[in-house]
Amino acid sequence: MTEYFTYDKPFQTESGAVLPSLTIAYDTFGTLNSDKSNVIWVCHALTANSDVADWWPHTVEEGCFLDPEKYFTVCANFLGSHYGTTGPLSVNPATGEPWYGDFPLVTVRDMVRCHQILAEHLGIERVKLLIGSSIGGFQCLEWCVMQPDFAERAAFIATTPRTKPWASAFNESQRMIMEGDPTFGERSAEAGLNGMATARSLALLSYRGGMAYDKTQEDENPNEASFNRRVMSYQRYQGEKLRRRFNAYSYYRLSQAVDSHNLGRGRGRVEDVLQQIRAKSLVVAITSDILFPPSDHNILVDNIPDVEYHLIDSDFGHDGFLVEHKQLNDIILNFLKE
Repeated sequence: MTEYFTYDKPFQTESGAVLPSLTIAYDTFGTLNSDKSNVIWVCHALTANSDVADWWPHTVEEGCFLDPEKYFTVCANFLGSHYGTTGPLSVNPATGEPWYGDFPLVTVRDMVRCHQILAEHLGIERVKLLIGSSIGGFQCLEWCVMQPDFAERAAFIATTPRTKPWASAFNESQRMIMEGDPTFGERSAEAGLNGMATARSLALLSYRGGMAYDKTQEDENPNEASFNRRVMSYQRYQGEKLRRRFNAYSYYRLSQAVDSHNLGRGRGRVEDVLQQIRAKSLVVAITSDILFPPSDHNILVDNIPDVEYHLIDSDFGHDGFLVEHKQLNDIILNFLKE
């Protein structure tokens, strides 16, 4: 069950904006042991939530790397999201109404600072494993630099220390689509949802890639010409699915947070910053990932001092970290046993 922590102090974002207070939504699984040595902290991906069992298949189960009989797993919904933590639909105390499009720009570092506030509230000073995929990996990398002794081990999956132009291009095109929705900008929770649905269908191309589409969305009779192909309904379904559960202003701001990600910002060369990571680290890439391809992970492997690398063979692109749960589970269980 999701819990909520209220932080009744001002929180200043990296952009200089001040949030008068914070609400942080989080879920826990399992039981914390007496010496607090069995904590695993999960940082979630873009439109996921704090309920890991809801979106990461076959992880919070017996015999899996988030086994609730062995580990106490914590996952906090990050700043700016739509699932309980302070975001665009939260009430701005200065106006008495939701922030909507006025919600300030936030960065991955802002998200991590919120996690740190929650960890302090929960009395967690160190975790056995800090793990995240995609923007969850961004958070883990930042956390390992911002608080080097917090994680005994860290797993960075399908991620990168700096968002490159290729990934930002997808985000900017999505924002252009949302801006083209005539309702975007209205002070309403329903604003921009049609534009967001279309944007999501574009994003899915980067999450899956050609091999996944050709493997799963082929027509029943591929030799027959048709104006109604299976993949068309799939794209619309994926857009509609997000439209029903998310908010356009959150989606817009989170895409900007992804673009802001740069581990070296204000610190120096990314390579030098990575060498500051003290956690025993695991880097996992996916063969067909076109958003953060395996080559993007080389900089992590070459510069993190204590690191091991695994490449998951999958046709499902960036989403392979969700689909290939058997391969990922074996890798992480072995990493935890070492």
